Amino acid sequence: MERQHNLHSSVHGSFRSRDSSSTIESDPREKIKDCLRKFIAFMFTQVGVGALVVCYAILGAASFMHIEKDSPDQQLENVIEWRQNCVEQLWNITNKYNILNYTAWMSNSNKVLKDFQNNVTSAIHLGYNGRSSEDVWSFPAALMYSLSVFTMIGYGNVVPKTVWGKIVTIAYACFGIPIYVLYFCNMGKVLAKTFKWLYITAHECSRREDPLLEDGEIQPIKKKITVPSTACLWVISFYILTGTIMFGAWEKWNYLDSTYFCVISLCKIGFGDFVPGANIADSAEGSHLKLVINFIYVLLGMGLVAMCYNLMCEDVRVKVQELREELKNCLDDITLKITVCMNDTKYYHQKQTRNIK
Repeated sequence: MERQHNLHSSVHGSFRSRDSSSTIESDPREKIKDCLRKFIAFMFTQVGVGALVVCYAILGAASFMHIEKDSPDQQLENVIEWRQNCVEQLWNITNKYNILNYTAWMSNSNKVLKDFQNNVTSAIHLGYNGRSSEDVWSFPAALMYSLSVFTMIGYGNVVPKTVWGKIVTIAYACFGIPIYVLYFCNMGKVLAKTFKWLYITAHECSRREDPLLEDGEIQPIKKKITVPSTACLWVISFYILTGTIMFGAWEKWNYLDSTYFCVISLCKIGFGDFVPGANIADSAEGSHLKLVINFIYVLLGMGLVAMCYNLMCEDVRVKVQELREELKNCLDDITLKITVCMNDTKYYHQKQTRNIK
């Protein structure tokens, strides 16, 4: 009876699986749902998260460039108008006084130039940098702006000036920051596993093989190999040194300013006083190339920071566990010694009591 029941249930199960598979194959909605499940599962893998971050940055760059590129720059228009007025006023003053009244000409010219200087200074405080919206919001610059938003660096050298640009920035940051945190965690795990495997392989190759132990000897216990914190610090230092040399050669910065920029960027502080490609004297192609390479440098650097964070946490956990075990063994030894000492004292006291009696 049990065999018949098992056979009957297995037959029904096979029929149900066939029916479900047939319904999935026949129903297009089930196919779409199954594809969406597979796509979501892939996007949460390491490769998927990296591709998601890059695609999200490209989508944001295209959106911000479309919103801000064609918008009129009020500060730029004001500066052009002030410049024209300044030239006209200087011409009128020169035409009026000519060289017959040099003092009046100088006084009125200085007044006009001072007003123009104050206006330009106020425009610079409001974001004027001498570039048009087409130059400021090129695709590499918009890509770098997108990266600075969802990585929370916030250089501040490029900011949206339109209403829709500010609204899209708010929504872009709200959805982009969780994606970046997911990238930070996953990429850190992948790079940590890879670097740990390389370190263990190099450690095993460099270590001399122990001679064969004789019969009856106890083999030494192999300790868990972890990547030391100093190795992580060396990796980060080498990466910062690479960025220091690269950006110092490109931007003509001294090594202190270049190192300062790399550390500020990787630590997500981002003051914005040093940004690659911000030099007006550079050509458009050179400035764009610097921004793209800076995007790649910062994105890979965030992954290395996450890797070092994971490896250093593991190293600290292992050392704390070893320290706890050593303290436990030390306390056990002290307790044993105290117990033995008390027993000896008690035995000696009892012996003295018997001798007295």
